[in-house]
Formats: sequence, structure tokens, C-alpha cells
Amino acid sequence: MTEEIAIQTNELTKKFGDLVAVDKVSFDVKKGEIFGFLGPNGAGKTTTIRMLCTLTRPTDGTATVADLDIKKDDHEVRGHIGLVSEKLIMYDRLTAYENLKLFAKLYNLSKDQMEKKIDELLKLVHMEKWKDKQIGTYSTGMKQRINVIRALLNEPEILFLDEPTLGLDPQSTAEIREFIRKLNTELNTTIILTTHMMVEADMLCDRLGIIDRGKIVALDTPENLKKMISGNDNLVTEMNIPNLTNTMVETLQACECVKTISRLDNTKIKVQANGDDAFDIILDTVRAGGGKITSVKNLEPTLEDVFLHITGREVRDQANVKQRAENRGPDGHSMGGGGNRRVR
Repeated sequence: MTEEIAIQTNELTKKFGDLVAVDKVSFDVKKGEIFGFLGPNGAGKTTTIRMLCTLTRPTDGTATVADLDIKKDDHEVRGHIGLVSEKLIMYDRLTAYENLKLFAKLYNLSKDQMEKKIDELLKLVHMEKWKDKQIGTYSTGMKQRINVIRALLNEPEILFLDEPTLGLDPQSTAEIREFIRKLNTELNTTIILTTHMMVEADMLCDRLGIIDRGKIVALDTPENLKKMISGNDNLVTEMNIPNLTNTMVETLQACECVKTISRLDNTKIKVQANGDDAFDIILDTVRAGGGKITSVKNLEPTLEDVFLHITGREVRDQANVKQRAENRGPDGHSMGGGGNRRVR
């Protein structure tokens, strides 16, 4: 039985002057799946979403959403989709109910439909107690819950989520992720998720497109992507070296077998290498440089390792989040799952 396709793109391209923001992107999204775009800001994720949501016109290429052409049938496309953008689309001086009522009117819902739908959605995210409070008094997590259900007022077949947990605290992040799963499993909503958070992509997505500099550089399930760097001749290891120096790291980086190095903190490094002798070469190189190795741990590959393997660099925003977390001290933790500082 042939799987139904919710979205199909063919060499979709967007240019801003001489800048190619999205470069001949081709992919399919199956109905009922959670499809993720993984990559840093500036990679082309949001621009791709904006084209598929008919908010910006492609420079070249074609795409269909719900079997509708995004260029010819843009108005009809909007009736089949919902969009949660990175920026909150709400009015602080209005209550949650008033915000939802305003957007429901834009979808031409009748009064009865509107009231019923708003009540259902507020209960869905456990926000009915606060429906008459001004949005401006809400926490960021509460605002995002209302922002997500705002996009569900028209009961969309396809929901676009652009960085839905960006800036949220860990508890709110977990709640939004659980809600995304619920929408997908219980309502069979097709979801397109953009993120630069490795943990989020791994937890939620059925398939992932890794996008970098406007191109899709890999597309598969998270499990299959991680298999790209697993096997007998590939190694991901974490080493604790109390007297670690930049010179040691640079010497390791120069080894032919070493693919990438991430410095986790002042004493720990994570090394990705290739070759049957890679492990011995790494140990010998560190010891030859005076390094005192106190522990070595072989690791299962992560999506961060996959991204480093494919692009040769980390997801830049992940590194910034990680660095800020380290600056906050022992109580600060990044939700990104491995945004380590890239060493060259």
C-alpha cells in the first residue's frame, strides 16, 4: 500500500539577492508523521517553512502541501495548515480567551463553533483556569501553550512548529514536547518541526532532515542517521584528562584518524575517530603529550556526532546555549543535548 504524502518539494529554492537561503531542497513528508528539520539558525529551516506556509514565495522549484500547489493555491493551502512560529503571535493586553476568539474569527468560525473549540483547546493544555487572565501576566511557558493551541483552531491537517520550545524552562519544554506527541498520536496531525536541539529531534521525530547552508545534507530516521557513524571502524569516546591543555587538543586534532573533537569542559574531551587503530592512536598521542588520562568511556553516537560528521562543524546555537549554561554554574543545564565547543 502506497503511503500518502502530506508535503512534497522539488528543488525548492529561495534567494535574497545574491544570498541563497534555501538551495534546491527536495523532500517528502508522509501523512501522520513528525518530520524534523535539524540545523543552526541561518541554515534555511525557517525560510523553508515560510515558503511551505505561503508566507514567502519561492524563487524557484515547486512544492505541494495537502495536494495543493503553494504558488497557485496559496489561499487554499492556508486552510489546511497551522503555524507556530518562533515569535509569539498574541496580544499581551488581551486575555487568553480574547486572543483565541480573535483568531477564531479570522477562520470564520461561528460563535458556537468558536466557544466549543476554544474550551476544548484550553482543557487540552490545562489552561482553562487562566483563560480570563491577560496574556502579559503569563510565564513564557504558559504563553507558548496558548500560542500552540492558537494554531489548532482551524483543526489543521498539517502543523508547522518553528522552534516551539526555544527559550522555555525545562518543565515547560517537557510539557510542550508531550503535547506535540499527543497531537500526533491522538489526532494523527502531520507535524513539521524545526529545531537545533538534538535531544528534541531525537525524542520526537520519525524522520529528520539535517539542513546546513540551505541544503539538506542528510535525511533519514534518527536511528539510521546515527548508524552512519557506528560500526567497527568508527569510534566516539570521552576522555577525562585533569591536565588537559589546548596543545594536547590541537595535537589530537592533527591525527589523521580523528574526525572531530569537542571540549566538554576543562578536563573532558569527546573524540570522534575512524579506523581500527584509532583508539590506540588517541591514547598514545595524549600520553606522548604528557596527558594523564584518568578515565575513558566509549559512547553511542548522538545526533550531534552525526551533524559533526556530516558538516565538520557543530550546530552553532547549541554551542552558545551550552556556553551560557556553563557560565551559570552547576545548576544551569542546556536542553540541547551536546552543544560542545568545537576545537580546531
